[in-house]
Order: sequence, then structure tokens, then C-alpha cells
Amino acid sequence: MTAAYRLLLSVALTSLTLTGTFGADIINGKKVKKSSMLYMASVQIDGKHRCGGFLIDPSYVLTAAHCDKGGNMTVIVGTHNISPKAANLRRYTVQHKHKHPSFRNVKTGNDIMLLKLSKKLKTGRGVKTIKIPDKPLKPNSKCQVVGWGKTEQHDVVNDLLMTDVLTINFTTCQMEWKKLRVNLPQNVLCAGGYETKSGACQGDSGGPLVCRGNAVGIVSFNMGRCDYPNVPNIYTQISKYTAWIKKVINGGA
Repeated sequence: MTAAYRLLLSVALTSLTLTGTFGADIINGKKVKKSSMLYMASVQIDGKHRCGGFLIDPSYVLTAAHCDKGGNMTVIVGTHNISPKAANLRRYTVQHKHKHPSFRNVKTGNDIMLLKLSKKLKTGRGVKTIKIPDKPLKPNSKCQVVGWGKTEQHDVVNDLLMTDVLTINFTTCQMEWKKLRVNLPQNVLCAGGYETKSGACQGDSGGPLVCRGNAVGIVSFNMGRCDYPNVPNIYTQISKYTAWIKKVINGGA
């Protein structure tokens, strides 16, 4: 890699980290079974999918703070097919956006947001919540990243996709990003992309990193190219924010 190419890549990457990964691509993914991952939510702006999210409470969807780009935000839950032509889409208005008060951009971290829905959902057969952890996850844990959108062939799809990824030691992750002149923010974890051919791509923002049945991370940003392997994908580490999440849900924020 020439010095000129490294510089161009660094400039492009810095720009991407400021905007995050917007949309929803899963690389080397497969369709999710209809009976599983019923906590998934499509966060939409003006009727179009923009980010993933996931239901952690009958009234609250957790997603990334950088997904708030203005416009009329709604949420679709209870389906793996978000095509506008799909029958019986359950669309809910977002009553309030609780963006983390310290969020500025993905480069500085705190990329987390709670969406209070206009209606408390009835959970059961078609809609479920997912638990969030209180403790950090160990490196090299097998997890899944989930989302809607493009595939590795860049074909736009409406079906929910998932792929397996491994969590990566933070020191290793930090070293790989520093090679590209990017200093990682605090309270993030790394999984996928690095030394593998699977992970998130230009987007999947706001979607969960699911490990052992818990949502441990929120897709925040990546290098912006899907020719894996490359640097690890970056997720907001949910366990660092559980106190804030509980405070919001209990009406204290």
C-alpha cells in the first residue's frame, strides 16, 4: 500500500466515522427464521428504512444516536419483511427520542438512543423483547449481527438478514484502527470484519450485536467498504449504559 493511498484511505475513513454506517447491509448473511429475533425493529424516516433497532421494553426501542437525521421517524416491528407492499405492517410513531446527552458524533462515542413508542406493545407470539447485559462480554465470543438492506452483491432486499461474527480484543481492534489514523472512542466493542469475510457494512446502524441471547452492542461505524477482511466493526457497548437506559425507561431522564 503506497503512502498516498494510505492518506486517501485515512481521509475517507475519517469522513465515514463522522456519519456512521447508515442503511443496512449484512455481508455473507442469511435470512432469519420467521420465528426468531422477533425483537427486531426497522427505524424509518419519512416511511423509508434508515436504521435497525431492537425492542428492550414494550415501550422502548434501542438504536444508534446517529440515526436521528430529522424527518418523521416511525418504527416497524413484528415482521422480517419490511417491503412497503407487505401486508399488515405494524408501524408506530416515535413519541420521544432519548439521545444520550453526551453524543456529538460517532467518532466521539456515546452512539446510543432510546425511542419511546406512541403505544405500549403487547409482547407475545409475534413481538418479543431482548435482554441487555450488565457485564462486558469476553473477546472471541460467537455472536450474530442482524439487519435489513443490501447484500454483498449490493442488491436491495427487504428481508431480515444475519451473519455470525466473533468479538475482538479491544487492544487489537484499537491497533488496527490506529493504522488508519483513527482513535476509537470509549465504551465500544469490536466484532466482525477483521480477518473474516462476515460483518456489517454501510449500515446496519442501530442494529444489535446478539451474543448468547442478549443484545450486547449497537452497530455504530465501520470502514465503509465491504471487501472484508478489513478493520473490525465498531459497536456501542450496551453494558456501559445500562444505568442510563434504566433511568430513561423509569422516567428519570
